Amino acid sequence: MPRMNRIALGSTAALSLALTSCMGAGANIPSASTPITQSEAQTGAEAHPQFLAEFGGAMSGPHAQYVQQIGKNIAVQSGLGNAQSDFTVTLLNSSVNNAFAIPGGYVYTTRQLVTLMNNEAELAGVLGHEVGHVAARHSQRRQAKAQQNSLLGAAGAIISGIILGDSGIGQQISRGFLQGSQLLTLRFSRSQELQADELGIQYLTRAGYDPHAMATVLQSLAAQNALDASLQGRGNATVPEWASTHPDPASRVQGALQRAAGTTGVTNRDTFLTRIDGMVYGDDPEQGVIEGRQFIHPQLRLSFTAPQGFYMVNGTRAVSINGQSGQAQLTTAPYDGNLGNYVRNVFRSLGGNQQTLAPAALQQTTVNGLPAAYGTARVNSGSGQVDVVVFAYEFSNGQAYHFATLSQAGRSGAFTPMFNSMRRISQAEASRVVPRRIDVVTVRSGDTVSSLANRMAYDTAKEQRFRVLNGLGSRDALRAGQKVKLVVRGG
Repeated sequence: MPRMNRIALGSTAALSLALTSCMGAGANIPSASTPITQSEAQTGAEAHPQFLAEFGGAMSGPHAQYVQQIGKNIAVQSGLGNAQSDFTVTLLNSSVNNAFAIPGGYVYTTRQLVTLMNNEAELAGVLGHEVGHVAARHSQRRQAKAQQNSLLGAAGAIISGIILGDSGIGQQISRGFLQGSQLLTLRFSRSQELQADELGIQYLTRAGYDPHAMATVLQSLAAQNALDASLQGRGNATVPEWASTHPDPASRVQGALQRAAGTTGVTNRDTFLTRIDGMVYGDDPEQGVIEGRQFIHPQLRLSFTAPQGFYMVNGTRAVSINGQSGQAQLTTAPYDGNLGNYVRNVFRSLGGNQQTLAPAALQQTTVNGLPAAYGTARVNSGSGQVDVVVFAYEFSNGQAYHFATLSQAGRSGAFTPMFNSMRRISQAEASRVVPRRIDVVTVRSGDTVSSLANRMAYDTAKEQRFRVLNGLGSRDALRAGQKVKLVVRGG
């Protein structure tokens, strides 16, 4: 069954509770040289299944086995465990650039972040950085300082700080919007990030890798940030992914280079590229795909178009739509066949326990043959009034989907074209949706950046995408015999 069918707003609450056992503000926090404690191992084991659910599930097969091998090897260098079996390293089926780790020796990276890398040392560097957060007990220290017992929800200010201000209702609605979007990752301080960089470089050196890989992967992340911002029409490169929850990758490059000065090691570039050949790139059709402003889900048999000037982030359990004039999310909730009750229940979920949130009125309509219902609630926030709109569609007697949108009062009309674009797609249209994959090729005599980039499975910015994907600067050329990555269509 498609994963979006099983979600409901508030689904990460259990995960927050699962991470409280060793995170209390008064708990004794082990030092960075202390092996994994029994309490930490229990915490990680309890949270692990829920992280998998949040980030698309664990991948299996040769790609996952390779990532696990490299991750466990680098994790052992930390001294947190005595054997590779002390760590659980997971390749996540997610199109978001993300990596993280939680207490107990649980380390994660998404396949999307792996496809951005260009050698094995970079993979080891990213995973080593995350192990560094675990070794230094950064999550526990952050919780103790903040007096809050949750690893998740740190991104709540993304919405509330822009539109809602620092009000209770703003924070509550922000959490509701962010749940299921794969944006719920722990934001560390700059000093903690630098310490994790330093520890990761130490682990790289001990494992025999070139520690400069920490800098080159940060360069790729900064370049991807800038490219995403340009393609999405944003004026800055701030995105809620690994490169921003791990702040300012561009400026951290120089620090990483300085710490790696005078040290060399292997990169295993060709081995890495051979091992990731064929990996899915971008959205997995089982989770729906974004093509420009269109979202299409071949298994759920639905499609909609985001408003002009908005960009989308596809999560395992929700699609987030973001723009200067508001935010929205497409998701689902339990449905009993009554659209009016469905809409009211979504409003209650967004309001949470601290705020009664209900629509002023409910309207019934039909959109492209789909029964639909919607309502609006106007809310006083820290920065003025805002409108919350819930627009729901019935796809069957037991299945409904809805948009929840957030905008300044009187400006929710920006989402009307999106509401009206929701439609059911045919089986023929669904069958035409195939994933993109990494295709590793060897540069031949006469090949150029331009000629190879022309084979990329995109309609726009082919050369820019090719250069960022392969870590090439604007003036870098190719040489015969060099392996490079392409993004192609493949089953």
